[in-house]
Amino acid sequence: MKVYKFGGASVKSADGVRNLRRIVDGEENLFIIVSAMGKTTNALESVFTHMQNRRKREAADEIKRIKEYHASIVDDLWGGHVEIEAVNRLFGELHDIAVDTVYRAADAELWYDTIVAYGELISTTIISEYLEFTGIRNRWIDMRAAFVTNQRHKDAYVNIKVSEPRLKAATENTGVGVFVGQGFIGAAPDGTTTTLGREGSDYSAAVAAYILDAESMSVWKDVDGVLNADPKIFKDAVKIDALNYLDTIELAYSGAQIIHPKTIKPLQNKNIPLYVRPFGDKSKPGTVINGEAEHVTLPILIYKRNQVLLTIRSRDFSFVMEEKFAVIFSLLDRFRIKTNLINNSAVDLSLCVEYSWHIDELIKALNDENFSVEKIDDVELLTIRNYTDELYDRYASDQDLLVRQSNPASVRVVLREAKF
Repeated sequence: MKVYKFGGASVKSADGVRNLRRIVDGEENLFIIVSAMGKTTNALESVFTHMQNRRKREAADEIKRIKEYHASIVDDLWGGHVEIEAVNRLFGELHDIAVDTVYRAADAELWYDTIVAYGELISTTIISEYLEFTGIRNRWIDMRAAFVTNQRHKDAYVNIKVSEPRLKAATENTGVGVFVGQGFIGAAPDGTTTTLGREGSDYSAAVAAYILDAESMSVWKDVDGVLNADPKIFKDAVKIDALNYLDTIELAYSGAQIIHPKTIKPLQNKNIPLYVRPFGDKSKPGTVINGEAEHVTLPILIYKRNQVLLTIRSRDFSFVMEEKFAVIFSLLDRFRIKTNLINNSAVDLSLCVEYSWHIDELIKALNDENFSVEKIDDVELLTIRNYTDELYDRYASDQDLLVRQSNPASVRVVLREAKF
């Protein structure tokens, strides 16, 4: 068994879906994980926001636009207007949830997951139907029935032990060799839909590879492989031919958009190689991630926008000791806020965190625990691993720095606004 994962950019158009079909053509014993098409997840987040604010008409209008987008892809693929009954049913469910639900703020994460999951459900239904239409027999699998997660909406972990018999049962003795499942989604023990965090489709594919004892996993992207920097920002970016698991985990933790941080462990546990390959040219080797690759010494630049800098201090000016750390980080966990950098002094704790709609709730809770909090929105985080003085001078020294953190292997800076 091989596992292929296709991201949203790979299937954002009919041409992308046709290219997916060319890549999988001739494969047997293949499990395909697919994300939502294009920017559908962002559009579904807008549906959820309208639901939060009880804007039923706006939610319905947004769903209509999403449906028209997918219909245009279907019509292009089939060469004329086609109605796919299963797709229409999914859009009907989505409309009823967004318009008829009596929303409560306490259930925000539950309804967020329920709504955004439709992006993957719709995309995989279209792709499964198209593969069948073009002669590739396959079976569509609802990953909400296959993956049991913990009861943690928006950032769930798959319970592999419980999920293993479910996924194996869905793929054994079916008479087909190709399976199509959704990335990013599963279901909690109570049956409600969960999501695995943004970019969680990589994690879905890795868990499927682990359960199915896959010989390899491939992630198909719009680049030639793993690069040492984002080529849209850093023009001299180059491809890395091979990475070991440990380096990949370190890079993912630092914010590199190469692979989801939770992805590597299931692969490492069974020494399953991961290939990052170019969607546009199946013949190129891409980058391999495995346990045998040498430690990478090439400088790597990781740039993250949309960050928030929080500086936390006890109101009584006491030292930030272990018991205070425990309070702070338990609140971060409660509000599902991801921390990307931690920097502390005797009395201050500075955290660079991902933007979240729960930031102000976190600050209120910290205030209630006798902390004062300073917040700076819209900051940026630059990490340079294996850095040199020349690289630091080029990308960081002339910036408006808010925090600088360094060790012999890397330097990390929080910037008010980067000027590259």
